[in-house]
Amino acid sequence: MKYIVCEEPGNFQLKEKEAPVRKKGEALLKVNKVGICGTDLHAYTGNQPFFTYPRILGHELATQVIEIDENDKGIEAGDNVVIMPYLSCGHCVACRKGKTNCCTQIQVLGIHTDGGMQEQITVPVDILLPAKHLTNEQMAIVEPLAIAAHSIRRAQIVPGETIVVVGCGPIGIGIMKLAQIEGAKVIALDMNQDRLQYAKDKIGVDHIVNVTEDPVKQISEITNGDLATAVFDATGHKGALEQGPTYMSHGGRYILVGLSKGELTFTHPAIHAKETTLLCSRNATVADFERVIEILDQFPTDSFITHNVHFTEMKENFDSWLKPATGVIKATVEF
Repeated sequence: MKYIVCEEPGNFQLKEKEAPVRKKGEALLKVNKVGICGTDLHAYTGNQPFFTYPRILGHELATQVIEIDENDKGIEAGDNVVIMPYLSCGHCVACRKGKTNCCTQIQVLGIHTDGGMQEQITVPVDILLPAKHLTNEQMAIVEPLAIAAHSIRRAQIVPGETIVVVGCGPIGIGIMKLAQIEGAKVIALDMNQDRLQYAKDKIGVDHIVNVTEDPVKQISEITNGDLATAVFDATGHKGALEQGPTYMSHGGRYILVGLSKGELTFTHPAIHAKETTLLCSRNATVADFERVIEILDQFPTDSFITHNVHFTEMKENFDSWLKPATGVIKATVEF
């Protein structure tokens, strides 16, 4: 069985090993497609927290069941399934509250433990979701959209409010579309004009703002001086994260979805004056995955996936996916 491993930053190797053998309570799956996300890109460049090498990446997975025992989900051999790639302990303080997404002992496939960039994989049956009606392309984007759905739920978005989403990468685009479905008006921020135009043309956001062109002034004009009642950072960039509260209204919420490796600095009087609600949003829960599967037909999957290669060609293409100039939004790898 072939697999791809990131031996160290900047070094992928295509290797072979024995196919996995499932244990009781596990399913053996054929991996059909793997989505490439910011976590994978950061791991490759050596800028990913919670990470050790060597590691088989891949947690945005489109899979088909090869072997599975009888189960209460009704999943059978031959079925398409989505993997919720978060292995939680089930008994820590977070898990007891239903917040399995931030389990104290969480193991995320492709980050803390080996992921799906291999021809076959075994996983616990309890992290599988039936997806008979979804295509491989749709299954491969459920996980990043679930992260977006979780952040929307954390922020308690309500119809009619105006939000700002900073970053027109895959997660940011997901937040924009899901916020629209919840009835919010969306202002998209980025420095890449092509990505901003995609958000306008394909996602249908209400306004686009280039962060190099006095974004606070523009957002103020759009909102009649109020600014945004909720601001989402989907960049993970230190400078962007620290700038986010300036786009937020008094009494607003600031939701950190992107992850930065290091410390952040905020001016306390500025965030105190606005009585800022600061929220971090990590991973997703079953409810978020189910929500995405429910509304996925409203998402422009075809335009969202901009690049696709066979796994034997990934190594020579991966560097180009680090460069926004190549027009990449979401890249996928076929197995």
